[in-house]
Amino acid sequence: QVQLVESGGGLVQSGTSLRLSCEASISNFGLYSVGWFRQLPGKGREGVASITDRDNQAFYADSVKGRFIMSRDTAKSTAYLLMNNLTPDDTAVYFCAAGTTLTTNRFLGLQEGWYEMWGQGTQVTVSA
Repeated sequence: QVQLVESGGGLVQSGTSLRLSCEASISNFGLYSVGWFRQLPGKGREGVASITDRDNQAFYADSVKGRFIMSRDTAKSTAYLLMNNLTPDDTAVYFCAAGTTLTTNRFLGLQEGWYEMWGQGTQVTVSA
Protein backbone atom coordinates (compact mmCIF):
# COMPACT_ATOMS: atom_id res chain seq x y z
CA GLN A 1 0.00 0.00 0.00
CA VAL A 2 1.40 3.37 -1.04
CA GLN A 3 1.97 5.85 1.74
CA LEU A 4 2.65 9.56 1.59
CA VAL A 5 3.93 11.19 4.75
CA GLU A 6 4.15 14.97 5.05
CA SER A 7 6.38 16.72 7.55
CA GLY A 8 7.77 20.17 8.25
CA GLY A 9 4.65 22.03 9.27
CA GLY A 10 4.51 24.28 12.30
CA LEU A 11 3.85 27.72 13.70
CA VAL A 12 5.86 30.53 12.12
CA GLN A 13 5.77 34.30 11.94
CA SER A 14 4.64 36.25 8.92
CA GLY A 15 7.42 36.91 6.44
CA THR A 16 9.40 33.79 7.28
CA SER A 17 9.95 30.56 5.35
CA LEU A 18 9.08 26.93 5.90
CA ARG A 19 9.87 23.79 3.94
CA LEU A 20 7.47 20.89 3.78
CA SER A 21 8.52 17.39 2.80
CA CYS A 22 6.47 14.54 1.43
CA GLU A 23 8.09 11.13 1.58
CA ALA A 24 6.49 8.50 -0.61
CA SER A 25 6.76 4.74 -0.38
CA ILE A 26 6.91 4.59 -4.17
CA SER A 27 9.58 3.28 -6.47
CA ASN A 28 10.00 5.07 -9.79
CA PHE A 29 8.78 8.24 -8.11
CA GLY A 30 9.63 10.22 -11.23
CA LEU A 31 6.86 8.45 -13.12
CA TYR A 32 4.17 9.86 -10.85
CA SER A 33 2.44 13.19 -10.83
CA VAL A 34 2.89 14.90 -7.47
CA GLY A 35 0.90 17.78 -6.09
CA TRP A 36 0.68 19.95 -3.02
CA PHE A 37 -2.73 21.06 -1.82
CA ARG A 38 -3.96 23.04 1.14
CA GLN A 39 -7.20 23.32 3.02
CA LEU A 40 -7.84 26.67 4.63
CA PRO A 41 -10.06 26.81 7.71
CA GLY A 42 -13.69 26.39 6.71
CA LYS A 43 -12.89 25.98 3.02
CA GLY A 44 -12.32 23.24 0.50
CA ARG A 45 -8.98 21.91 -0.63
CA GLU A 46 -7.10 23.91 -3.26
CA GLY A 47 -4.16 23.04 -5.45
CA VAL A 48 -0.97 24.91 -4.64
CA ALA A 49 1.76 23.40 -6.79
CA SER A 50 2.36 20.32 -8.88
CA ILE A 51 4.87 18.43 -10.95
CA THR A 52 3.16 16.32 -13.53
CA ASP A 53 5.74 15.52 -16.17
CA ARG A 54 9.19 13.95 -16.49
CA ASP A 55 10.83 17.35 -16.88
CA ASN A 56 10.11 18.02 -13.20
CA GLN A 57 8.81 21.47 -14.02
CA ALA A 58 6.60 22.82 -11.28
CA PHE A 59 3.35 24.67 -11.86
CA TYR A 60 1.86 27.01 -9.28
CA ALA A 61 -1.44 28.50 -8.28
CA ASP A 62 -1.53 32.26 -8.69
CA SER A 63 -1.88 32.70 -4.94
CA VAL A 64 1.61 31.30 -4.30
CA LYS A 65 3.46 32.00 -7.54
CA GLY A 66 6.75 33.74 -6.87
CA ARG A 67 6.76 32.71 -3.19
CA PHE A 68 6.56 28.91 -3.17
CA ILE A 69 8.97 26.52 -4.84
CA MET A 70 8.19 22.87 -5.40
CA SER A 71 10.83 20.28 -6.13
CA ARG A 72 11.20 16.54 -6.26
CA ASP A 73 14.08 14.22 -5.42
CA THR A 74 13.32 11.00 -7.26
CA ALA A 75 16.22 9.15 -5.63
CA LYS A 76 14.70 9.81 -2.21
CA SER A 77 11.08 9.50 -3.39
CA THR A 78 10.47 12.82 -1.70
CA ALA A 79 8.77 16.00 -2.81
CA TYR A 80 9.34 19.37 -1.20
CA LEU A 81 7.49 22.63 -0.93
CA LEU A 82 9.58 25.62 0.07
CA MET A 83 7.28 28.39 1.21
CA ASN A 84 8.76 31.86 1.38
CA ASN A 85 7.38 35.15 2.62
CA LEU A 86 4.52 33.45 4.40
CA THR A 87 1.44 35.40 5.40
CA PRO A 88 -1.47 34.55 7.70
CA ASP A 89 -3.49 33.78 4.56
CA ASP A 90 -1.23 30.75 4.04
CA THR A 91 -2.46 29.19 7.27
CA ALA A 92 -3.88 25.80 6.31
CA VAL A 93 -3.44 22.06 6.46
CA TYR A 94 -1.10 21.12 3.63
CA PHE A 95 -1.43 17.78 1.83
CA CYS A 96 0.68 16.07 -0.74
CA ALA A 97 -0.80 13.79 -3.36
CA ALA A 98 0.49 11.38 -5.98
CA GLY A 99 -1.08 10.18 -9.17
CA THR A 100 -0.15 7.37 -11.51
CA THR A 101 -0.57 9.41 -14.68
CA LEU A 102 1.73 12.07 -16.06
CA THR A 103 0.44 14.94 -18.15
CA THR A 104 1.70 18.07 -19.84
CA ASN A 105 -1.60 19.78 -19.03
CA ARG A 106 -0.41 21.62 -15.98
CA PHE A 107 -3.84 22.79 -14.92
CA LEU A 108 -4.85 19.19 -14.28
CA GLY A 109 -2.11 18.91 -11.72
CA LEU A 110 -3.90 21.40 -9.48
CA GLN A 111 -7.12 19.38 -9.51
CA GLU A 112 -7.85 16.97 -6.67
CA GLY A 113 -9.31 14.41 -9.05
CA TRP A 114 -5.96 13.92 -10.79
CA TYR A 115 -4.53 12.09 -7.78
CA GLU A 116 -5.24 8.69 -6.26
CA MET A 117 -3.01 8.79 -3.20
CA TRP A 118 -2.98 11.34 -0.39
CA GLY A 119 -1.00 12.03 2.73
CA GLN A 120 -2.51 12.79 6.10
CA GLY A 121 -1.64 16.49 6.00
CA THR A 122 0.53 18.79 8.06
CA GLN A 123 -0.62 21.99 9.76
CA VAL A 124 0.99 25.30 8.86
CA THR A 125 0.06 28.28 10.98
CA VAL A 126 1.38 31.75 10.21
CA SER A 127 1.01 34.41 12.86
CA ALA A 128 0.82 38.10 12.01
